Amino acid sequence: MRGNHGTFYWNELLARDVAAAKKFYADTLGWSFDAMPMDGGVTYWIAKMDDQPVAGIFDISGPGYEEVDEGWMPYIAVDNVDQRLKKAVKAGATVMKEPFDVPGVGRIAMLVEPGGAGVGWMTPAD
Repeated sequence: MRGNHGTFYWNELLARDVAAAKKFYADTLGWSFDAMPMDGGVTYWIAKMDDQPVAGIFDISGPGYEEVDEGWMPYIAVDNVDQRLKKAVKAGATVMKEPFDVPGVGRIAMLVEPGGAGVGWMTPAD
């Protein structure tokens, strides 16, 4: 699936207690979860509804995430994340994480827009 430029594409929960988060969303919304192994032995959880991906859960309980608040992180599809990030910085955004590739998913950058809200920008993989 290719996201339309400028539209919300994905949502990800940053959670310290992934088991509790999974239980909450399974019990209240009926979500199921598939594990997606990542580098460093970390597991990313794909939340599904009726076997369709609806969101992700990212574990922030490990080192390096002490200053990261729990909460939802939205991702907006963009046509070229590298070029759009340059425009965002010129417009007053701060880069949280430089662009990086996730095989089969897309190219992602994390930023804080001038008002202070965190957001991911993503050029989805074909």
